Amino acid sequence: MLGRKAFRFMACSAMAVFGIALASVQLPTNAQQLASTGPYTAEQANAGRATYQVKCATCHLPDLKGSNEASPLTGINFLNMWRDRATSDLFNRIRNTMPVTDPGSLGDEEAVNIVAYIFQANGAAAGDQALTPTTMALIGAVIGGEGSAATAQSTERTPAGQTPAARPPAPARASGAPAGLTFAGEVKNYVPVTDEMLRRADPSDWIMVRGNYQGWNHSPLTQITRDNVKDLKLAWVWSMNDAVGANEPTPLVHNGIIYLTNVDNILQALDGRTGDLIWENRLRPQGSQGGGTGAMRNLAIYQDKVFAATTDAHLIALDARTGKVMWDTVIADVGRGYGNSSGPIVIGGKLIQGLGGCDRYKAQDKDQGCFISAFDPADGKLLWHFNTLARSGEPGGDSWGELPNMLRVGSETWITGSYDPELNLTYWGVAQAKPWMQASRGTKGTALYSSSTLALHPDDGKLAWYFQHVPGETLDMDEVYERVLVDIDGRKTVFTIGKTGILWKLDRKTGEFIDAKETVFQNIFNIDHKSGKLAYRPDILEQEIGKWTPSCPSTEGGHNWQAMSYDPGTARLIIPLSQSCMEMSGRKVEFTEGSGGTAGDRKFYEMPGTDGNVGKLAAFDVKTMKEVWSWQQRPSFLTAVLSTNGGIAFVGDLNRYFRAVDVNTGKVLWQIRLGTSVQGFPVAFSIGGKQYVAVTTGLGGGSPRNVPRTILPDIHPPTTGNALYVFTLPDSK
Repeated sequence: MLGRKAFRFMACSAMAVFGIALASVQLPTNAQQLASTGPYTAEQANAGRATYQVKCATCHLPDLKGSNEASPLTGINFLNMWRDRATSDLFNRIRNTMPVTDPGSLGDEEAVNIVAYIFQANGAAAGDQALTPTTMALIGAVIGGEGSAATAQSTERTPAGQTPAARPPAPARASGAPAGLTFAGEVKNYVPVTDEMLRRADPSDWIMVRGNYQGWNHSPLTQITRDNVKDLKLAWVWSMNDAVGANEPTPLVHNGIIYLTNVDNILQALDGRTGDLIWENRLRPQGSQGGGTGAMRNLAIYQDKVFAATTDAHLIALDARTGKVMWDTVIADVGRGYGNSSGPIVIGGKLIQGLGGCDRYKAQDKDQGCFISAFDPADGKLLWHFNTLARSGEPGGDSWGELPNMLRVGSETWITGSYDPELNLTYWGVAQAKPWMQASRGTKGTALYSSSTLALHPDDGKLAWYFQHVPGETLDMDEVYERVLVDIDGRKTVFTIGKTGILWKLDRKTGEFIDAKETVFQNIFNIDHKSGKLAYRPDILEQEIGKWTPSCPSTEGGHNWQAMSYDPGTARLIIPLSQSCMEMSGRKVEFTEGSGGTAGDRKFYEMPGTDGNVGKLAAFDVKTMKEVWSWQQRPSFLTAVLSTNGGIAFVGDLNRYFRAVDVNTGKVLWQIRLGTSVQGFPVAFSIGGKQYVAVTTGLGGGSPRNVPRTILPDIHPPTTGNALYVFTLPDSK
C-alpha cells in the first residue's frame, strides 16, 4: 500500500501537479519591466494556438474557458488562481503534466508557446522579447494591465440579465469545414427499425444504449457460456480515430451491421462479420468540442436513420444505408459552452436528448439553464423541452435561494435515460449544481433539480415525479448515471448509483424511496434508511473558499459513467466500482457572464482499507440489496458491465485486461490483454447464428481514468490505441 499520499489534481489532470511547488517564486526586480515589454512574441502565441487546439482544447475547450474536469485558462477566474505566480510556474505546470493522455510529452518550446497563447487570449499584448522557460514575470502584471480582458472582467460586477462591457477575445476554433462523407458505400438489405423492435429487440441485435429500454446492459444470447468462454478468440479488430478526446462508445448492431462512433464526431458503418468498412461520415469539423470530454457514448437508430448527438451540441440524422446526412439540428449554442457526450433515445416516435456543458453563467434569459429535449426524427423539429434547473418563479425556484437565474448553472443530463413502456415514463439522472462547492456558488439551497432522478412523460415532457438524492450537493458527487428498471415481486422499481457509491432503490411509479446501500466506503453522509434523506458531515457544510475538505469517495466516484448490468437469471446488479478519496478546495468565482464552471481544486489519495486496490467489481441482490460477491484489483474498471444468458459478465480495465466472470461467483473465467485501456460499453450480438462480443479500447474518460493515473503510477497503458475488438468462439470442426 502506498499510504495516504495526496496528489493535487486540476484542469482535467492535464494541469495536475505531481510534486510541483505551488508557491510563487521570488521575482527579480525587473519583473514588471519584463511584463511591460511582452514577455512573449506574436509568433510564439500563433504557434501556441495551433498546439493548444490539438493537445489542450478537448479538456479546456477551444475558447479556454474550461469544462467539467478542466479549470479555465482565461478570464478573471484564471487570474484569481495565477495572479501572484510567475510565468515559469505556469510553464512548469504545462510542461510536466500536459496533456492528460501523455503527461510530460510536450517539449519546452511547445509548452512555452502555449503559455504565450494563454497570455494572448487573456488580452496581454505581444512584444519583441521571446518568452522562455525561465522567464519570471508576474502573471498578474502580464495580463492584468489596463485594457486587458482579465482586468475588464475583474473590475465589472454585472447585474443579472445584463451583458458585460468587455469579454476575453474568443480564440480561433480548429480550422476546416465539415469533411462529410469520406467513404461512400451502402448497407445492403437494410431493415427499418420499428417501435415494436425497440420494445422487443431481436436478441441478435443491440439497437439502443444499454441494450434495452430498461437499461439492463444484458444480452439474452446463450451460445457463449461459462463452460466454453475459455475458448473465446479474436475475430477481428478495427482501428479507430486516435484524436485527442475520450473514446467510450456503445457500438450499435442491427441486422449484422455495426454503427460505431469515433472521437471527433466520426460515424462509421462496419460489417459485423468481417470488420470491413461500409461507409464513414465526419459529422462536424475536426476538433469541434463543447462542454464535455469529447466523447460520443451512444447513438440511436430508428426507421431508416441513425442519430448522433455531436460534441458541439448538434443532433444529426444520417441515412442508415448510406451515411448521408438527412438533417442537422442545433440543440444549443456551443459558443455558450454547451455540448454533448451521450446521444438520444427513441421513445414513441420522438428523439429524447440530454445536454452537457451547462456550467457557465449566461446573461440572456433564452440561453440560461440546462434542459432535456424531444425532437421529431423525421426532420429534427423541436417538440418540447424540460428545464432541469428550477428558475425564479417556477416550482422549486426558491430552492436556489436568492441566486438570480444567471447564476443557476449545472444540472446536466449527460447520460441517456431509460424508459418504461407500460407506465409510459422516461427516467433521467441529473448532474450536480455548479460550481462544485457551495462556498464557490454562493448558496446553500437544495438547488432543484440537480442530483435528482426525474420521471418525465415522453409525450409532452411534463414532470411526473422527482427524487433528489443529494440536496445542495457540494463535493462533485454526481448522480447523473444510468437508471435501471427492474420489477421485483410485482413492484416496479428503479435503481441508480452515483459518485457517492450509494445504490438507490426507488418506486418508479411514484418516486418513493425504498432502500439505499453503501457499496464502497464513504464518509460524507449519514443515511436515514427509512426516509432516504442524507445528512452531511458538519465540517463539509462549514466549507470556506481555499479551505481543504477531505472526503471519500473522490470525484472519480464510487461509481461513474461505466454502467452496471442487471442479470435477470440471478436477479443481481453487477456494478463496476472505484475506491479513492480526495480533498477539495473551492475557488472564488466571479459572478459575471461567461464565468462559473466547476471551480474546485483536488488532491487524491488511496481509500483506507483497500490495500491500494482502486477497482472493485461487486454483485448485489435486487431484493435484499446485500452484496453477494465482490473482488478488488489495483487498476480501475473502465467499461460498463455486460451480462449474458450464458451465465457470464464481461468487464474491462485500465490495465488493458478484458475479462469474463461467472455471474454467480465473480470468478474470472477468461481474460485477454488488449492494445490499451479497455474503455466503453461492451455489447453482444449474433450473425447467422454465431454469437460475438465487441468492446472498445480508448483514451480520455474524465475522472475514472485521470484519478487512477495520479494514484496508480505503476499502471502504464499506451497513449494510443483507440480500437474496436470483436470476439467469438472458434468454428466447430
